[in-house]
Amino acid sequence: MTTDYQDQRKWGLETRMVRGATERSQFDETNEAIFLSSGYVYKTAEEAEKSFKNEIERYVYSRFRNPTVSMFEKRLALIEGAEECRAMASGMAAVFAALACHLSAGQRLVASRALFGSCQYICAELLPRFGIKTDFVDGADLKQWQAALSKPADAVFLESPSNPGLEMIDVKAVCDLAHKAGALVVVDNVFATPILQKPFTFGADVVVYSATKHIDGQGRCLGGAVLASKQFITEKLTPFMRHTGPSLSPFNAWVLLKGLETLDLRVQRHCENALALARAMEKQEGITRLLYPWLESHPQHKLAKAQMTAGGSVIAFELAGGKAAAFSFLNKLKIVDISNNLGDAKSLACHPATTTHQRLSPEDRAHVGITDGFVRLSVGLENIGDLIADVTQALRD
Repeated sequence: MTTDYQDQRKWGLETRMVRGATERSQFDETNEAIFLSSGYVYKTAEEAEKSFKNEIERYVYSRFRNPTVSMFEKRLALIEGAEECRAMASGMAAVFAALACHLSAGQRLVASRALFGSCQYICAELLPRFGIKTDFVDGADLKQWQAALSKPADAVFLESPSNPGLEMIDVKAVCDLAHKAGALVVVDNVFATPILQKPFTFGADVVVYSATKHIDGQGRCLGGAVLASKQFITEKLTPFMRHTGPSLSPFNAWVLLKGLETLDLRVQRHCENALALARAMEKQEGITRLLYPWLESHPQHKLAKAQMTAGGSVIAFELAGGKAAAFSFLNKLKIVDISNNLGDAKSLACHPATTTHQRLSPEDRAHVGITDGFVRLSVGLENIGDLIADVTQALRD
């Protein structure tokens, strides 16, 4: 590509997704190359010395940087509107790195209570082992954020929409409060994707993704990403990554890079299918609670419409018969698979209380609305008529 990388920021979204940050080797390949190399060679010992002193910019070791990984990072940064991006081996590696590279013993984190199970573990159990205090708040309750951030804090972490209950948080209001308290705001944007919601426009400092989800979107590989200012990436995240090694493999980076080419098309179909299925489920008996951000019945529907451009790919609902009803529903599905993944081309359903959030106590699960009858449904790209028919028949006694 001869176009300057900064000039590519002026391209339309679709062009950035297909062509952004493409770098060709001396062979002028059409498709981006996979550089499956752990290390790199130097013409002289002096060049190696300067490379390790960061006096010259070049690839040194693929734990630090890799050409294929760099293309993925730069393209995702173009799509998100971020200054810099660093890719990780998984979404959880990205979440932990974003928090751990910034926080130190004696500092305080304020986090929303409704989090993915592993994110909750990091905030509630892992970080406190290193002397970091975590205060949890109910994310939809702005008064709780105001109280928690009325005194100095060092970081804020939240998901919006949350996993699995699709709780919406007023990102701008929380960012404003957090910055007054001196806190860095980290937003897990995986449910919304870079297509539907732009946390940086609301004041977020760091955005994290599990690229395993919609960015790959076809159940092939793991990956994660942290996007932030050049200063944060250079001064905090890069040294942490360099010495702890949560690096993304070049092959996975290549798969994710190809996934970015069609991300917009796939996410739009996900949303169309999810809304149509949610509308159909509104008419079904046995569902005591149905959650989808684009339904007027969602508790934060107006906020969802203000922050997102569509409702996302996930529907959550509660069945009257508890665990038995939820298991019966899952076992009756013929097209939709039972799986704890989401954002896949294939529709997937799971029972959070016994899978993704089974580590939480019954009391903690109840506090965030994860009852025994609660089901998370990730809506895929299948024919919508087939999906409605499958879910409808599985809901019947």
